[in-house]
Amino acid sequence: MIRAKWPLLLVAAAVACGAAIDRSDNAVGGATGAAQDTIGPASPPGAPASAFPSPMRPVADIVAPRWSDEDDRDDVGEFARVVQLAKIGRGQRVADIGAGDGYYVTRLSPLVGATGQVYGQDIIPDYLAMLQRRVQREGLRNVRVVRGDTHDPRLPAASVDVAIMIHMYHEIEQPFALLWNLATAMRPGGRLVILDLERPTFGHGTPPSLLRCELAAVGYRQLSFTNTAPSEYVAIFASPDSTARPTPASISTALGASPCRAPGGG
Repeated sequence: MIRAKWPLLLVAAAVACGAAIDRSDNAVGGATGAAQDTIGPASPPGAPASAFPSPMRPVADIVAPRWSDEDDRDDVGEFARVVQLAKIGRGQRVADIGAGDGYYVTRLSPLVGATGQVYGQDIIPDYLAMLQRRVQREGLRNVRVVRGDTHDPRLPAASVDVAIMIHMYHEIEQPFALLWNLATAMRPGGRLVILDLERPTFGHGTPPSLLRCELAAVGYRQLSFTNTAPSEYVAIFASPDSTARPTPASISTALGASPCRAPGGG
């Protein structure tokens, strides 16, 4: 796929918004303190998928551990643009949902520094193994690799300031369950950042109206929506308080009466 070239936005742009990058030796020494040896869930199971309705739109196949070449993504300033919009900085705890082989994880680690934490989460064993090898090779000790479920990220409760979903929302089989369980992992004031394309879900994108509908059904509130390239956007949502979010039963009832449908069935 040919993507529009944007002017290079260096990570220094994020520094201007208060997201200073720590490249000192102990920047990778963070909360875990040592290289991780095993990969597994980081929390007990949350609500089951059976408690929620399935989405009324196609779910795209997971086809690769990365969206595109890392150098190309750096050339268009993707990472710097996302962290600037998301206001990610030193000391924060960030979860990359669907981390693949680690494009964001390896860049987030020095950004949040030794006092921060990065969770690299995925559901594909081969991707998790690739990510783990990369984390160990680069000595990123403030990174924890987490195996999740299709309906549950399996992250520790109240552990995440910012969760990101990069070019993967359309691949989530159980979005209502995943979003509901993700809220358990979010700290007060937590934000969910989604980068996707304005195209049908079967074409590896998510129409913005569909995205807003599905997230609103679980209690997420849109904070901003930014077009970052032709047909590309970054949408940021406030996570619901885990004690005040809609119950699975109320979500099912509401969606039964007014389902979230993709425009044109895409």
